[in-house]
Amino acid sequence: MPLKNHNILILCTGNSARSIIGEALVSAMPGFKGYSAGSSPRGEPHPLALSVLEAKGHDTSGLSSKSWDVFAAEDAPKMDVIITVCDNAAGESCPYWPGHPVQVHWGLADPVDVEEMSRQRIAFEDTYFSLKKRLQRLAALDFDAFSPEELKAELQAIHTRR
Repeated sequence: MPLKNHNILILCTGNSARSIIGEALVSAMPGFKGYSAGSSPRGEPHPLALSVLEAKGHDTSGLSSKSWDVFAAEDAPKMDVIITVCDNAAGESCPYWPGHPVQVHWGLADPVDVEEMSRQRIAFEDTYFSLKKRLQRLAALDFDAFSPEELKAELQAIHTRR
């Protein structure tokens, strides 16, 4: 029996760094398809986000910065889980998501905010590994074994575990 693809949407305000990294990581996991978007997209992925992903062997050719409205449309892919990774996006009024996906917040520092150039790449690498660790735990869950409320609790617990 083929694996059911679980659609995971990663949201942040600018959709240029954290959510882009999350999209690539999710899409690299068997049985999952990653998407990303932002409430105020910057228009293109941050060059360091792409550089870190490429250095880790991810294909970045299809990554783009886009509005979350794309995924609220009737013809959009139905999401199973939506994860906000920045506090701004978590606090904003989100669009209606078709299919009532489970929504959780994994607040992570924005590596774009690191101004010192010598530390910025380290911040992007830290974001990559932080998301990878959480998303590997997500991928290990048996989604069908949980009610939506239980799945939300499990996903939120993933963020708080170190």
